[in-house]
Amino acid sequence: MSPAAGIDPFLDPPFTAGIDDAVLAVVGLGYVGLPLAVALAASGRRVIGFDIDAARVGRIAAGRDDTGEVDGCGLSAALAAGFRPASDPDALAGAGVVIVCVPTPITGDRQPDLGPLLSACATIGPRLRPGSVVVFESTVYPGVTEDVCGPALAAASGLVVGRDLLLGYAPERINPGDRLHRLDTIVKVVAGQTPALADALARLYGALNGGQVHVTPSIRVAEAAKAIENAQRDINIAFVNEIALIFERIGLSVHDVLDAARTKWNFLDFKPGLVGGHCIGVDPYYLSHLSQVVGHEPDVILAGRRLNDHMADELADRIAFRFREVAPDVVRPRALILGLTFKEDVPDLRNSKVPQLAARLVRHGFTVDLHDPVADASDVALKLGLALVDVPADMGVPMFDLVVLAVGHRAFAGLTPDDVGRMVHPQGLIADPKGVWRHRAACFEQAYWSL
Repeated sequence: MSPAAGIDPFLDPPFTAGIDDAVLAVVGLGYVGLPLAVALAASGRRVIGFDIDAARVGRIAAGRDDTGEVDGCGLSAALAAGFRPASDPDALAGAGVVIVCVPTPITGDRQPDLGPLLSACATIGPRLRPGSVVVFESTVYPGVTEDVCGPALAAASGLVVGRDLLLGYAPERINPGDRLHRLDTIVKVVAGQTPALADALARLYGALNGGQVHVTPSIRVAEAAKAIENAQRDINIAFVNEIALIFERIGLSVHDVLDAARTKWNFLDFKPGLVGGHCIGVDPYYLSHLSQVVGHEPDVILAGRRLNDHMADELADRIAFRFREVAPDVVRPRALILGLTFKEDVPDLRNSKVPQLAARLVRHGFTVDLHDPVADASDVALKLGLALVDVPADMGVPMFDLVVLAVGHRAFAGLTPDDVGRMVHPQGLIADPKGVWRHRAACFEQAYWSL
């Protein structure tokens, strides 16, 4: 590994000599930070967890994780082992290694918003001491860790990066709701400003996953690798979304087409749908920003983003068109959208495209209700300004002219045709873009539509 410019490659103590037994701090206790803090505590490390949300810290200290990423037993065991969640930034003063897991969102005009990162640096800086190491897990474009965060930490701490303070980067790979690809099973990418630091971080993270660590030649390489991971996935989903819209126009089910295509050994198995969440719908803009800064127009990256950003409107338009064919005489149709979170079986609302779908249906003349048993109603009201409705198990007379299955939560996938039928008037429409119920479509009394 080649060291960053201006950094002494032989710099070792007091940095790497103390990492193996240093107190660790994790800044940001969300979907990324809390599982990491718990895993580190389970490996026998002393861990401080910091978050600016005092209420969330209180719930974590009581053994509750709102995200559902850490089970109660694991969190309780970590707390018993000495994991200390805190909302007082002075708690960070005892840490020798600080790992930053704050979000990196985009602005309203789809530019990188480094505000949370800079705020974290301002909080961390005064609590650092000579010999400290700060590791960033947040997704950024190449150069941010050393060119943006490094100077911010130096200004806040009065320390010199490369002499008093070293930086590392270990991009997060958390997939909310995924029980297969976890911290203890996935390969971890790590980088440090010196070879010795990179090796020490490899030991730190390798203790969590059996040593499955890839050390990159520089921090910029690690930043770039993370940036392209989600951009690649975004582009592949955009392609499938586009062919879904094409085939829908000629009466072909994209799901049938994909069933056939994926029998080829090297076909990439992506599915159509709404692309939300904190990663896939955001990270490509970090890469496109860098591209434009260096004078290259990122045509493919931005084309995929445009299509996926517009997919909710496309779906609403297709559903409304089909509804008018089925029920042309309904003047003020009432619609129920099932699912509001950005993906199946997680409570995460970040960048969900379902509100966009609902707003477009309203423009088509529908009155829209939202139901999601996974989402937290208070979060929905606070973060989205929307209200959820309960759907009685026995509705008696169907209440809705249209039901849209927007998010395929297990609770919805398990509904029988009779369950669904009790929600929708016999002359209404059942819209199932992702084809969750398509093999039961013949059992519906109502008209059925899918991509």
